[in-house]
Amino acid sequence: MSFGEGCHLHLIDGSAFIFRAYHALPPLTRKSDGLPIGAVSGFCNMLMKVVEESAGHDAPTHVAVVFDHKGKTFRDDIYDKYKANRPPAPEDLRPQFPLTRDATRAFNLACIEVEGFEADDIIATLARQGREAGGRVSIISSDKDLMQLIGGGVEMVDPMKNKRIDSEGVEEKFGVGPNRVVDVQALAGDSVDNVPGAPGIGIKTAALLINEYGDLESLLERAEEIKQPKRRQSLIENADLIRISKRLVELDQNMDLDFTLESLEMKAPVADDLLGFLADMELRTLSTRIANKLGLEAPAIPDAPAVSSAAPETKGFDPDTYEWVKDAAGLQTWIDKIYARGWVAVDTETTGLNEMLVDLVGISLCVEAGEACYIPLAHIADGGDDLFATEAVAEDQINLEDALTMLRPMLEDPAIVKIGQNMKYDAKIFARYGARVAPIDDTMLLSYALHGGLHNHGMDTLSERYLDHKPIPIKSLLGTGKSAITFDKVPVADAVKYAAEDADITLRLWQMFKPQLHEKQVTKVYEKLERPLVPVLAEMEMHGIEVDRDALSRMSNTFAQKMAGLEAEIHEKAGRPFNVGSPKQLGEILFDDLELPGGKKGKTGAYSTGADILEDLATEHEMPALVLDWRQLSKLKSTYTDALQDHINPDTGRVHTSYSIAGASTGRLASTDPNLQNIPVRSEEGRRIREAFIAPEGKVLVSLDYSQIELRILADIAGIDALKDAFRQGHDIHAMTASEMFDVPLEGMDPMIRRQAKAINFGVIYGISGFGLARNLRIPRKEAQGFIDRYFERFPGIHTYMDQTVEFAKEHGYVQTLFGRKIHTPGIAEKGPRAGFGKRAAINAPIQGTAADVIRRAMIRMPDAIQGLPAKMLLQVHDELIFEVDQNAVDDVVGVVRHIMENAADPAVKLSVPLVVDAGQGANWAEAH
Repeated sequence: MSFGEGCHLHLIDGSAFIFRAYHALPPLTRKSDGLPIGAVSGFCNMLMKVVEESAGHDAPTHVAVVFDHKGKTFRDDIYDKYKANRPPAPEDLRPQFPLTRDATRAFNLACIEVEGFEADDIIATLARQGREAGGRVSIISSDKDLMQLIGGGVEMVDPMKNKRIDSEGVEEKFGVGPNRVVDVQALAGDSVDNVPGAPGIGIKTAALLINEYGDLESLLERAEEIKQPKRRQSLIENADLIRISKRLVELDQNMDLDFTLESLEMKAPVADDLLGFLADMELRTLSTRIANKLGLEAPAIPDAPAVSSAAPETKGFDPDTYEWVKDAAGLQTWIDKIYARGWVAVDTETTGLNEMLVDLVGISLCVEAGEACYIPLAHIADGGDDLFATEAVAEDQINLEDALTMLRPMLEDPAIVKIGQNMKYDAKIFARYGARVAPIDDTMLLSYALHGGLHNHGMDTLSERYLDHKPIPIKSLLGTGKSAITFDKVPVADAVKYAAEDADITLRLWQMFKPQLHEKQVTKVYEKLERPLVPVLAEMEMHGIEVDRDALSRMSNTFAQKMAGLEAEIHEKAGRPFNVGSPKQLGEILFDDLELPGGKKGKTGAYSTGADILEDLATEHEMPALVLDWRQLSKLKSTYTDALQDHINPDTGRVHTSYSIAGASTGRLASTDPNLQNIPVRSEEGRRIREAFIAPEGKVLVSLDYSQIELRILADIAGIDALKDAFRQGHDIHAMTASEMFDVPLEGMDPMIRRQAKAINFGVIYGISGFGLARNLRIPRKEAQGFIDRYFERFPGIHTYMDQTVEFAKEHGYVQTLFGRKIHTPGIAEKGPRAGFGKRAAINAPIQGTAADVIRRAMIRMPDAIQGLPAKMLLQVHDELIFEVDQNAVDDVVGVVRHIMENAADPAVKLSVPLVVDAGQGANWAEAH
């Protein structure tokens, strides 16, 4: 079939498909030999989707799947640093590259790659040929570099979003038509491919310049005319690099190809070839799906993995095979197994979740997949139906102290790796019983380093996702609600199956995840930022912080009185009494009685009265602001001044928060039971709560806090010279920003103007919108948006950083901190109302994540630094560390801690701005901060 009018050519960007499939899906290996096939599976599904959805008017008559050829291209001769920043392909992806070519041929599609050229050049040449022959061309890709080809019968289709991109879409993306995309890209550069461009000029500025001067060459010739000095200087000084950049981004549309468009004619797959390939890959689901579609029987794929001398068969999960260790002889057998192996997965069962109060009930161990045991220590015998029966110890249990005496040397032996899921919990339990567990590995943290941002890292999630096994649910043993029992009341025979399975799952996850650290290039993240933090946090949590119960009680009474006063004021504004705590009644008052604008009813028929709605209304009416104040007091009272009293440990007299290492994808720690990180500090009442956190007699609390660390990191990552200079010279950054934005002198600056600049500085880090800034400052939205627009005009590098970060996230499925932490960004592809959230999260993650990594590094070094000083690290609250210190040692401690914190990034990362730490001290936390 000759190619011409009426023909439709699909050009599939195979290289992009591979990376999309690899990053979007969890690791998958062929059961028979462990060959990685996750990307192959995803690639096949994507090819199948393209084929299935191409019907009717859009059905292709000709198809080619185009790949990058390994090795150098002509662009490396133009610029030797081209793509120099790109890390090598992950180890487990490399063997899958040739398999994706095999998959393409199995689908009976043309598989094309040309040495010395990129896939984009081949696509560009074929697109030109197809257009000139009078046919339609659809490029199946989301790669922005291909947008220069659109027009004249050539379109792009983003397969992930099922979205067509035409000339208007290109203009929306780049601010210029397809014929000027190359000019804009040459100016803006590309950090992913290491295309230099013009420093300080992003996509938006580049588009403005090209639209004003017509094309790149005219712009460079007339650069002296540009009024903005930084833009003018950048263009003049970097003209040669900009011209090189254009040659790098411009695609070659005139390659000599040794095949014709006619040879790309669409053909149906040969059933035996396709099903045979899928059977070889052991892709059962896809084999069945395609076989059904072809009206054939799916090929038989063995369920059990093949056995070889090199890789013995992994046992399946069988709870009936787990061992109940009943005596010292049985336990010694397991200890001998552990020493022979060199590692052990270990898990504890306790009477609850508060590791500072619960009792140890039993311990499970596993040294080989499928072989695990449970050592019951404190189970209670069933008393039957007799309400007056005394609790008796269940039979066939080892005395708890005897068992710990036997296990303690192994738990503390540096030659034995102890593997746990959330090992911090188990380490604290053992520590309370006199065993300091080390060294450790933690499957929760291994998953966090590998998969941060993709899913949670609880054991049930990991087991179902990566082992295809649903663990025994704890509710089946304990029950729920008021009738729930504690684990010591679970019959031992049932406890064995549940507890030993936990250890078995943990070992299997460890064996799967540990080798992947190197493959995914996150070994340093796990070894330097995750694992060493466990003992540091455990020590902090066990020490706790002293809290004044009487002070909390007095605050509760004060808050109750203030709430009553606010209620009276609110009722007066409303014109009648109502329950301020009832959203339904509040909505009726605001939107029916007072007839305020913006009332929207939900599914229940009640008006929405969330904080965002009240903040909007507060700019127009006094009552919503009063309700917000009342709500804040109510939350402070219930969440802190009342609840904190219940969290005071009866044995220590202290509050012992627990830190979640793997809670936030960015690396920030989360504080729970109680949460001490969300105590408001902006309001007077919030600050007062910190007064209840006190130092014992003869000691003081010392707070050391990073000053504006995220702004400093933004200045470094985005390369904002004005901000970097201000930080280096120790200027007031908010005043400097206000001066830049509003053209006001630094001396005698109106505090309100500085406050506005401060709100914008911090808001930009979190991708704040005009709506959000308007709420924060309680100013009209138009005025707030004007502030943001002016901010980006004065600091264009920030917008460039944002655009490049979003593009990187879309292409790779993750962003990175300066220390190499990968934060996956599945939300970047979201549509609708959440689309903006995904972009904001991707933009903020490298900044917040780098700040989190810095303080982690400081905390990990702290125990050695303060050893010998009369000081203990008690709390971490975002950018702040709190210590309990002898009164006569404050200066020594501050000097040591400040040095560690300010130099925490070294030597791994050399920041171009200094880190500065503020210190304070006092009898309570409020005085110290």
